[in-house]
Amino acid sequence: MICLRLIDQNNWEECIKLKLKQEQQGFIASNLYSIAESKIFPHLKIKSIYFSEELVGFAMYGIDSDDGNYWIYRFMIDERFQGRGFGKSAMKLIIQDIANSNDCTDVIWLGYQPENEQGRRLYASVGFEEVGIAPWGEMLAKFSFPSGN
Repeated sequence: MICLRLIDQNNWEECIKLKLKQEQQGFIASNLYSIAESKIFPHLKIKSIYFSEELVGFAMYGIDSDDGNYWIYRFMIDERFQGRGFGKSAMKLIIQDIANSNDCTDVIWLGYQPENEQGRRLYASVGFEEVGIAPWGEMLAKFSFPSGN
């Protein structure tokens, strides 16, 4: 069973040891950088992704101060656990967590490197639709909640 957990003094060091596959290394900032960033910008939520009692991934998301929408800024599954459906299950939990928040927005945005084909397939599988390339070079994708959410 996949679940999201807080990152705290008991698991932060394990989180920074998670790794992507070699060919994915340039797609995302390190988990150490993301954890540090969340301490400077407290509106960012950082979550560890567990399968049972085993840490398998990391995510960071929050409301962007520029556009007022939720953004998933970081999402990764450790190289040892990719290809098992953990990413899709975890992404669904993140969407649910945002939907259940008091400050839920109508949409969730994320950006990824255009050459990240594995990410593209994952995001599309949970309902993200590509909208085009951002000025900073990432592919932007939007998840829209059904009306009445």
